[in-house]
This record gives sequence, structure tokens and C-alpha cells, in this order.
Amino acid sequence: MLMKEERKAFMSIGIGAMLLLIMAFVSLFLGRYMVSPGMVFQVIYHEITGRTLASVEQNIIWDIRLPRIMLNILVGGGLAAAGVAFQGVFQNRLVSPDILGVSNGAGFGAALGLLLGRLPPFGIAMMAFCGGLLSVGITYAISKIRKGKSTLTLVLSGIVVSSFFGAMISYIKLVADTDSVLPSITYWLMGSFAGASYANVFFCATFIGLGLLVLHLLCWKINILSMGDKEAYALGIDPEKNRMAIVIACTFITATCVMATGIIGWIGMIMPNLCREFISANNKYLLPAATIGGGLFMVVIDLVARISTAAEIPIGILTAVIGAPIFIIVFFKQEGEMN
Repeated sequence: MLMKEERKAFMSIGIGAMLLLIMAFVSLFLGRYMVSPGMVFQVIYHEITGRTLASVEQNIIWDIRLPRIMLNILVGGGLAAAGVAFQGVFQNRLVSPDILGVSNGAGFGAALGLLLGRLPPFGIAMMAFCGGLLSVGITYAISKIRKGKSTLTLVLSGIVVSSFFGAMISYIKLVADTDSVLPSITYWLMGSFAGASYANVFFCATFIGLGLLVLHLLCWKINILSMGDKEAYALGIDPEKNRMAIVIACTFITATCVMATGIIGWIGMIMPNLCREFISANNKYLLPAATIGGGLFMVVIDLVARISTAAEIPIGILTAVIGAPIFIIVFFKQEGEMN
């Protein structure tokens, strides 16, 4: 018989998955151009059976909204899973890809690739990955300079590194061509799914999927690392090697998300903490729950961004408005654990 924690976790994950499917379907017919639910079913049926309707509704649903929603789920789930892993291996509920500087580092790499031009998407993705890995490496190195364990030191180090790479991004924008490159970099850095396509979905599904697979295979090691290095050594786990493998997987996920949609902050901090409160701190359940929750959250936020105003609101603005208050709540909740 399943334990109470397992039953609660499986039920919560199942409910989250159903809500995700419902919201994904709702997002197909809601928007500035309304489409009836019946038409959505009709378009999907005709596309699956190979009988294209060749209508405006078919173009909106199948070619614009469906790949966008799929990208919502991939990016939201990937960033949330990366946040879970970062919080576990660094033993700090305040860390996330953007707070540790990974997002800005990856954004710098991608922006540099856009500035150089004539690079294939994979080349830009690799530059984003290298920038993200460099930033988290610098953050971790700075936090280790001060002797003794301090979760606050890690957060402050991440803020410093994130600010540095933010300044480097500003410099790229300064020297970029004002007619062509600068507008695209500026809008892209605010985070947007406007350019979603099936090519982007396939690219993100491949690399985010690989990163998620690594994290799910190592979820039990994340549990051990969250207890501390001494406990890890006592259980026969090399904390440095395993931490590095997990960080690389998280950076790979984050860099792919940044390359596809720009910098979307706070997801990696919001969803792990919400899911931890309602489900469990055990990464066996927390990781899939946060992945589903991140996808659901992103679908809802992107829907709000599309329908709230005539001009689409960049996703990064909405996630920051929601994420900042949650960060403050978690910070004060963790205040007693800071030293």
C-alpha cells in the first residue's frame, strides 16, 4: 500500500497534469481572435487525418497557437525543474537560474551570437550554454571565497554575477546596429513566445528533454546533496562531481530556454517553493510536480500576456511582478536559517 506522502504526491501530480491539459486546450481558442471549442476539435481532427481546412482558424490554431503552447510547457517545465535542482544541490530555497546568474549569462552568450550574426541556431545555443555555465561557475567560486557555509553569500554572489552579465548585455545593445539588431535583442531579452514555431519546439524538446532526463535520473542524488557534503560522503557520493553534473544539466536546460524565448525570470524560484509547500521536499515527487506546475504556470501567464492588452506584454514583466513578492516571502521564511 502506498504511503500517505506518495498518495498525496501522485494525486497532486495527476491533478496538475489534468489542469495543464485543460488550460492548454483553453489557450487554443482564447485570444484576441476567438475560436470556438468545436472549431478547435475540427482543426485538430483534420490535421491528424491529413485533411487540411485551409482556413484562418486552421492557421491560427495549428500554426500559431499550438506550437506556442507546446513551447510554453517546455520552457516553463524546464525552468521550474532547473530551479528544483539548483535549490537542492546548493541547499537554498532562494536560488534559481536567474538569481544565480545563469539566465543573464546565457542571455549574454545568445545576445553576443545575435550580434555576430550568421550563426545557426545551434551555434547561438552553444554560446548561450557557455555563458550560462561560466556565470554559475563564477557565482559558486565567489561564494566559496568566504569560509563557512552561508546561503546568503551564494545569493549575493549570484546577484553580483547577474548584474555583471546584465551590464555586458547592455554593452552589446550599445554597439548593436540600431536599425536591425538592437530592436530584436531588446524585445527578445524581455522574454516572448511570439516567435514560436515547430522548429523551436523540436529543438527545445530535444535539449530540454535531455536535461530533464538527467535530472530525473539523479533526483535521489539531489536529495542526498540537499543534506550536505558530509552526508553525501558518508553515503558514498562524491558531492563535487555529482553537483557539477547536475549544474551542467540545469545550465543546458536554462540556456536552451533563453535561446528560444529570451530571459524569463522567477519561474525557477516560484514553482519549486509552491510545490514544496503543497507536495513534498522529496525530489522524487517535487521534480515532476514542479515540471508540470511550471508548464501550467507558463501557459496561464502567456495566455494573460496575449489577451490582456492590444499589444502583447513581454512574459518577463509578468513573471517578475508575480515572482518578486514570493521571493520576499521565502526570504523572510528562510531568515532563521541564514548565517
